[in-house]
Amino acid sequence: MVGGRHNYWMATVQNAATVEVLAAQPGSVETDLLIRPVFEGEPLPADDSLVVATAGEVSRASTSGEFKGKLYDLFFTPIIDPRWKARRIVLAGLGRRSDYSVDRVRRVATAAGLAARQRRHARVGMIWTDPHDLEHTSQAIVEGLILADFDAAQYKTDEDRPPRLRGLHIVLAPDAIYDARKTASAAAERGRITGESCNAARALANEPGNTLTPRVFAERAAALGSDARLAVEVLDEHQIAELGMGLLLGVSRGSAEPPRLIVLRHSPPGVPATPVLGLVGKGITFDSGGISIKPADGMERMKDDMAGGAAVICAMCAISLLNAPIRVVGVVPTTENMPGGRAIKPGDILRGASGKTVEVVNTDAEGRLILGDGLWYAQRLGATHLVDVATLTGACVVALGKITSGLFGRPSEWVDVVRRAAEHAGDRIWPMPLFEEYRDQLRSDIADFTNTGGRPAGAITAALFLKEFAGSIPWAHLDIAGTAWAEEPQPYLPRGASGVAVRTLIELAWTSNTWPR
Repeated sequence: MVGGRHNYWMATVQNAATVEVLAAQPGSVETDLLIRPVFEGEPLPADDSLVVATAGEVSRASTSGEFKGKLYDLFFTPIIDPRWKARRIVLAGLGRRSDYSVDRVRRVATAAGLAARQRRHARVGMIWTDPHDLEHTSQAIVEGLILADFDAAQYKTDEDRPPRLRGLHIVLAPDAIYDARKTASAAAERGRITGESCNAARALANEPGNTLTPRVFAERAAALGSDARLAVEVLDEHQIAELGMGLLLGVSRGSAEPPRLIVLRHSPPGVPATPVLGLVGKGITFDSGGISIKPADGMERMKDDMAGGAAVICAMCAISLLNAPIRVVGVVPTTENMPGGRAIKPGDILRGASGKTVEVVNTDAEGRLILGDGLWYAQRLGATHLVDVATLTGACVVALGKITSGLFGRPSEWVDVVRRAAEHAGDRIWPMPLFEEYRDQLRSDIADFTNTGGRPAGAITAALFLKEFAGSIPWAHLDIAGTAWAEEPQPYLPRGASGVAVRTLIELAWTSNTWPR
């Protein structure tokens, strides 16, 4: 059985649930609700214990067509048998068996967990008797249930809110051998930490701009990192100036809030000096667009422009808590982008810490500016492989919509590594081109390049801008502008911050044997 985490971590993820893996008859599990996944078109066997315990109600629902097992279908019914410790069961549709994936199990677990909370069930168990790929499935089940426990309404004063999940179980077959239980328990612990890390990132991205200023963001990152046993350093505006980070300082000029540079290090003893994974996240705590101000409609959403930075911070915490056998450094430049009297203006020239100069033609293309200094600093700290994460461009939303994040980078071997990590983790990403001809759109007559190439291929030219600061080492860029915030609720994802990219970065830390050198 697994308990809670440290104090500040707990306050952020809002989750004190225990997780337990049992090899037992379902009737002996002391819980409020049992989840029984069912494939479409495959009714429960007549001798299944749940059929008897519900007086045939689950069979009737299947036979009548009330429950068909379609993806995310849910059918709740009481358990009649007084010998059972659980009082209700929910059949959860997995869709067609031919379409099965571990990610579907994760999403179905989340959908069932969300429905359980709405019905005020605090203790939930999910039955899983298939021994195939038990490690990944157990992790996915726990991740899904933990994700269902996220509460975005921390500022609501109405006390009539769904209860939090307090006890989670994976119920294996009664005859599951010791090694299977041990494997599933270890995977469940990893799933719990991963799920909590996603929820921590969602909590940060959900904070309004007046409570999560750059200084507060840095303070919370430091507290989270300290709880997770990371080495943490926060650089103030004077230290940032000493490093020559003119791009970060330039963006921050219009705000009364000073910038910060958050640095997190995971350096476990005994691991080789290289490779070193460098994670860089965009930390714009509110983006007004600056002098090139955004339209008022939807501007309130710009509080989540630090979702990439939150993903890096919370992934770093999980990487440390899981003791990944690799050195990792996280860098998050954070500031507001505001139209104050000292704000940068279109036509201004900024010089980054790398020495490269940028003509600012649009102050609303600010994320790439601060990432330029962040990418430079990650290399200075020893990174041999880079990934940056940012809510960077509306153009990526036009290209890929709200479901898929854009993936850019070089060499192709490194891009493939990141893509496979995302696929395994359940984040949907898609590779995009970086043909050199697009760079012509960034040409400047008075500086090394401009900070935007205009509307055509906007996501690509933004990535090419970042490429200028990535040096010669393997580098990948995740544009999460369309996926960091769910505007339309899904069965497995309520409206709000999604925690995208956290699982991908965690998974990536365990794949160093496949990295290009």
